[in-house]
Amino acid sequence: MFLLFYCDHHDIPLPPGHKFPMEKYKLIRNELERQSGFRFAPGPLASREDLLRVHDPAYVDAFLEMRLDPAAIRRIGFPQVPRLVSRTLSSVGATVAASFRALSDGFSGVLAGGTHHAYRDFGSGFCVLNDIAVAARCLIDRRLIERALVIDLDVHQGDGTASIFREDPRVFTFSAHGRHNFPFRKQQSDFDLEFDNGATDEIYLDRLAAALPKVLSQPAGIVFYQAGVDALASDRLGKLALTHSGLARRDQMVFSAIRDLRLPCVVTQGGGYASPITDTVLASANVFRAAAQILRPI
Repeated sequence: MFLLFYCDHHDIPLPPGHKFPMEKYKLIRNELERQSGFRFAPGPLASREDLLRVHDPAYVDAFLEMRLDPAAIRRIGFPQVPRLVSRTLSSVGATVAASFRALSDGFSGVLAGGTHHAYRDFGSGFCVLNDIAVAARCLIDRRLIERALVIDLDVHQGDGTASIFREDPRVFTFSAHGRHNFPFRKQQSDFDLEFDNGATDEIYLDRLAAALPKVLSQPAGIVFYQAGVDALASDRLGKLALTHSGLARRDQMVFSAIRDLRLPCVVTQGGGYASPITDTVLASANVFRAAAQILRPI
């Protein structure tokens, strides 16, 4: 059985009406626990040493000591409380642990993570620290792999990840996202694929199918798949028009290509802000179900 890591036991208290659906994490785990095929483990807390492989020491320490200034906290979008520290460290630690697990099992996943708006020295858009960047550097620095590939299909560009690895040829970043959506100042990934508002299943899948061969031709020892489901038509922040069927075909396309190359894969959850929330829960759970069906131990 494949191992998935979670951090929903570190709940962040949010004020009434906050746009971030924090409850989705536990609901997704509950949905997946109804079937066999997965084991679950809490995400361990990431170490300061591993965070500093990617992030600025002054920023890391200010976050850990809860002394980020109000402007920095507003940019992140979460309150500065102890649970934010523990949850963030668990989310990053979960992706690091999943990356080691994927090297041995072929696949592992995180029922959180995908915090791709976090830059080296500041957080943004509900992202404090960049879990994929930290995990990729952990593997590279330990010489377990030489190169990593990031496939980011969240509807919002992985701007923090692109910025962190802009000068690092060991990590190839691919982001497929909404042209007119957050972040409104885009960074340059190694490969960016942009969609106009209202893009349908057919438009999205045709363009993704054309792009994937180039993306997967890059040499890599592991794939990090940021599998946000905020491209759903019902997503409040997405602006695209994909259906559940379209998202399922997206995931099947990605996982089949990864399987054919026999690459280990880590899946992180990414965004999802649908109304009703059950749309996000079902779509996110289906990502991991598709991975379990398609990917095989290496």
